[in-house]
Amino acid sequence: MIIKNKHIKLFLSSIILSVSCSINAQKVDTAFAKKMIDYTTFINLVGKNNLAYSAEKFNINIADAAIQTARIFPDPQLGFGWFDNGQRRMKMGYGFNSEVSWTLEMGGKRKARIEVARNQAQLSRLLFDDYFRNLRADATLAYLSALQNRIVLDVEADSYMQMKKLAESDSIRFKLGVITQVDARQSKLEAGTMLNDVFSAEAEWKTSLANLSLLSGKTKNDSLWYPQGDFSGFGRQFSLQDLIIEAQNSRADLKAALQSKNVSQSVLKQAKADRAMDLGLSFGVNNASYVRNTIAPTPAMTTVNAGISIPLKFSNNRSGDLRAAQYGTLQADAVYKQTELQIQIEVTQAYYTYIAAQKKVNQFKSGLLKEAQAILDGKMYSYKRGQSSLLEVLNAQRTYNDVQHDYYGTLHDYAVALVELERAAGIWDINL
Repeated sequence: MIIKNKHIKLFLSSIILSVSCSINAQKVDTAFAKKMIDYTTFINLVGKNNLAYSAEKFNINIADAAIQTARIFPDPQLGFGWFDNGQRRMKMGYGFNSEVSWTLEMGGKRKARIEVARNQAQLSRLLFDDYFRNLRADATLAYLSALQNRIVLDVEADSYMQMKKLAESDSIRFKLGVITQVDARQSKLEAGTMLNDVFSAEAEWKTSLANLSLLSGKTKNDSLWYPQGDFSGFGRQFSLQDLIIEAQNSRADLKAALQSKNVSQSVLKQAKADRAMDLGLSFGVNNASYVRNTIAPTPAMTTVNAGISIPLKFSNNRSGDLRAAQYGTLQADAVYKQTELQIQIEVTQAYYTYIAAQKKVNQFKSGLLKEAQAILDGKMYSYKRGQSSLLEVLNAQRTYNDVQHDYYGTLHDYAVALVELERAAGIWDINL
């Protein structure tokens, strides 16, 4: 008779539980204004509207303007003067003079100056390409982070709802006298703790969505991007040596380092050219008025003069600028070698990270997630029938949550590893 009453209580509790499970209080705020966006559209918006990228582009315009400045010849100087001979009593008169003077640059200064400006403009373009290489990878990582945070939120929300249902069931079972009050309170406490985890995951998810707006230059704050896609399609087969060669041939920062050597060489040429003496050319006209005294009356006259001036370059005794330019070439050469080595190391590290992530994903494909799910379902089933303790259910729940986090974290790390590898190798075929 006692066994029969127990089964009746369990049956009633199951019915009440099924009714209560249908009332899922929506605790996660997903009702905010959002716009769906796919990865390709997002990256296009980043390339078109990212404000930092747009600001970086002005460096090219500034460098092109510097070329025009370098082509300028020295401006001529135009002078006017008036003189008075000062002898009022002798009526020596007064006069006017005017002169045009111009500095003729010698030693190829203008050519060297233009060459420096052109090399710097080319360097600006390469740095701009490298900026986009990093921006595209960073934007992709932000996109993946938003996807990952959404999955984490779903995992936390599902775990909470499952524990919430269990707590509601335990509350009913306690009232029916099937379980103790301590077990009912414990399950309710676990549900409350999981709800806090849901709130944290929700905040992190929305923060990552806001970051997408920043990267894509979205100025209207009436909605957030809602990225689409998943973590499939990140499997690749690479050869480490091929990646290193590809990186050394295509990385924009290595090309920029090589261009920096050209810039330093041209700066050295300019420093040598600046040591050459210039010529000062002048042409003037003087006009003197009448000299009206009786001793030596002189009619008004106009004279013309032309001259050459040569500056005395005592500053050439100080060779600081020339030595600085020479050290600049040595420095640029060292930076190029360092960049070349750094790229090799970056590709190697990214390659092994990617291979490790690939192995971890394959490990999960062996059935770890399904096994944890089966264990949790079994413990829940046994607990509802009084065949296992609440502690066993909680342990199974935590294990399942940990496995889910590890699984989706591994998928995310796998995608991140591919992005970092292709960033390091200077290649790009990412598509979600």
